[in-house]
Amino acid sequence: MSEVLFEITKDNLETGLRGYPCGYCTTSFVDPIKGVTYVGKPVDEIVDWGPEKVMYLLYAGKEGSEQELQAFKQELIKRSTCSSDMLEYIQKLPREGHSMKLLCAAMLIAGMFETTNDYRQDCLNLIAKMPVIVAHVINYHAGWGETPPSKPELGYMENFAHMLNVPQKTFPRLTEVFKIFNILHYDHGGGNLSTFVGKATASGLEDMYGSITSALAALAGPRHGKANQDSLEFVEKMLKEIGPESSEEKVEKLLHQKLANNELIYGFGHAVLRVEDPRAIVFYDYVHKNYPQHPYVKMTSLLRTVGTKVLKENPKISNPFPNVDAISGTALSAAGFPYPEYFTVLFSLSRIVGIAIQIVYERCEAREGKGTPIVRPKYIYKPRNEIKK
Repeated sequence: MSEVLFEITKDNLETGLRGYPCGYCTTSFVDPIKGVTYVGKPVDEIVDWGPEKVMYLLYAGKEGSEQELQAFKQELIKRSTCSSDMLEYIQKLPREGHSMKLLCAAMLIAGMFETTNDYRQDCLNLIAKMPVIVAHVINYHAGWGETPPSKPELGYMENFAHMLNVPQKTFPRLTEVFKIFNILHYDHGGGNLSTFVGKATASGLEDMYGSITSALAALAGPRHGKANQDSLEFVEKMLKEIGPESSEEKVEKLLHQKLANNELIYGFGHAVLRVEDPRAIVFYDYVHKNYPQHPYVKMTSLLRTVGTKVLKENPKISNPFPNVDAISGTALSAAGFPYPEYFTVLFSLSRIVGIAIQIVYERCEAREGKGTPIVRPKYIYKPRNEIKK
């Protein structure tokens, strides 16, 4: 008899498939205590490896030798060139609306010009091209002028920082924070919304670019990738109401008021973690070391302490601790990128790495190379007037 992994009862209906086992994830795992691990390695312990080394770990499933890493870096450089026609068409898209809408449209256009209809090839191609595509999307949407020519030999995130026309850019500071942000967001298990949606789309044999487009649309919502933007805007609102030199008592009083008014406290809690997010700790250490006097840093430090205390008062909250969204936007802003409308786009630049690699597994390796079947969950028909409200 096959091993029972999960028992479904009527109470499990309409719960977002929370906890339902449906496959294997070969790249990452979220441990309730250790946090996110990449191929068994806690991500907070390898954040200093650099993007290419961590990407190789996820792609190959093992730590690369010096020779393997050099070959991987050269492969990314070779594959990074984008069609000039594709980039030209991106510049003709409307700039109205959120930048994630523009990125989704740009991804579909990229697929028209760049797809090989080979999941393995398009996985590496897309990872290599994403810094170029995202730099063009942000520069165009923000009105920051023409994107400089790509120089992939600088390094993966060094090239991205080089191409981004951020006003008053300080290149070393920006590169450093982009590297940290990029590595910490590559992957997050197999069942987070954007990853699941991307794999579900690919299960219908849509190509890599179309599948990633659907994943990005899933990532764009405030319950998922847009949470980092909402969290920084929450910090800004707190600063306007009580100022950066406020006391813990004032912060606690204001948080209680917000909860009493049914307002959300952004940047806290996690579906799996039962401790403070180790990725958040990386960012807290970074900003306290480099930007301790920045107003955002002062406020997020107060919220880190007081927010946890206030949320612990509610016994229904299983994780009252800060997650990575509580501090990532503050780190980006303090280091010279105070543009929350583009935080989810930066998240996308990172997360497509894990999603694309997981798509390759499900399409090319799962079930002895046959791939997983098309996703087709069952829904139980019931008239609306018979469903218990």
